[in-house]
Amino acid sequence: MDLRSMPVSQRVKALVQALNGAKRTNEALARCSDGEQMLDVLLDASAKLGLGLSREQLANTPPIRDWVWWKNKEALLTIGDNKPRYQQDGGQGKESGQGKETDQSAAQGAADKPRRRFLGLF
Repeated sequence: MDLRSMPVSQRVKALVQALNGAKRTNEALARCSDGEQMLDVLLDASAKLGLGLSREQLANTPPIRDWVWWKNKEALLTIGDNKPRYQQDGGQGKESGQGKETDQSAAQGAADKPRRRFLGLF
């Protein structure tokens, strides 16, 4: 059976199964500094296995899509003003020096107000 005739999801699954226990490939993936380098390693592994996966197929098919996202620290879904959700929480997406005054004044204003209690439904 020609592996290239299989659906993309099955070929990616076969690649992931082949990576399980492949020490050298896993070490190469761990040494990658970003998702693009990971895709290069995975493309090479796909070619050696004869899976014929393209860069786009790897980048858009889970779980490899999620591995690349994790390596790049980029969110798959953005909310609001195109900032990934993890950057919106806690002011992590702000450049240094921006918004410090407003954050401090908001924190002081919140400390002055009495805290509301939520009793919940249960």
